Amino acid sequence: MDLKQPTGHTDVSPPRGWEQRFIDGVIRRCQQDNGLAARLRRSDNPATEYQCWELLAAYGVDLEQESHRLPCVTIAAAIAKAKSEQNGSLRLGQAITHCYEEGRESNQAKARLRRLLACTELSEICRILRPLFSLIDSKVARPLDYVRLLSQLRRFIYDPQKIRAEWAQEFYSQRAKSDEPEETA
Repeated sequence: MDLKQPTGHTDVSPPRGWEQRFIDGVIRRCQQDNGLAARLRRSDNPATEYQCWELLAAYGVDLEQESHRLPCVTIAAAIAKAKSEQNGSLRLGQAITHCYEEGRESNQAKARLRRLLACTELSEICRILRPLFSLIDSKVARPLDYVRLLSQLRRFIYDPQKIRAEWAQEFYSQRAKSDEPEETA
């Protein structure tokens, strides 16, 4: 299955920088247009998802293809709900650890990660991410790296095992709690 790109090219890998332009555009538009931000906040519900289609179509997202549409809807809704002012650097696995005092040792954090890693379908991942984004937004002061996450979601259908491994690596990394490089002797 080929991934139709916003530029009209058919290729497995998205054009370099497309995700960055999309994230920057969503953030900018949410800051400038409260009505759009409100529609985006409602768009992660399948019954009201259509409210963000105008924005997605403007970026060349194929609205007929769930694998193209869902990652963009999910991330745009998360940005609008978090009222993000910029793309962050916090990766998804790291963000889960930051939600709990015990970090990656927390049984709740491990359960959240396991539930995410058990997903086999893109639609299931997007459904699981919705409440996870709310938790992260309420517990973590740093913004997520939406560009990286959008890229991961868009690539999930091609190599789900690799994306799940990336999330696990982000979670279990020694730097997950502090984000500081460890000293080596």
